[in-house]
Amino acid sequence: MRMLVEVIDTIALLIEVLGVVVIVGGFAITSWRFLHHGMFHDQRAFMHYRHGIARSLILGLDFLIAGDVIKTVIISNTGQQVATLGLIVLIRAFLGFTLHVEVEGHWPWQDSRYKEAKDSDRGDDHG
Repeated sequence: MRMLVEVIDTIALLIEVLGVVVIVGGFAITSWRFLHHGMFHDQRAFMHYRHGIARSLILGLDFLIAGDVIKTVIISNTGQQVATLGLIVLIRAFLGFTLHVEVEGHWPWQDSRYKEAKDSDRGDDHG
């Protein structure tokens, strides 16, 4: 049984490390692309940069939450640790929610028609 707990703990740690790698790697790749193309004054390029960073954060947070859930629920599931996990998940979910709004430009429950209408409105302003 002890060996199983150690294996699960190692898996949870690897998932958390993967989350950090996704965040750092996404930041590095997105920043490199932005700097490589030299589009510092292009508003569209800056928005792509921000969206790339936000996507990396969202995906990385998902991995970090998964690692926390595995460690807390499977390995050490005392009441206080589960409550702490709940708080961590709420904070990370809130961050994910706000990042989603930042990336997509609309609330998660609004369908893609809202975004299409918003994009066509932007096109009318520029044309």
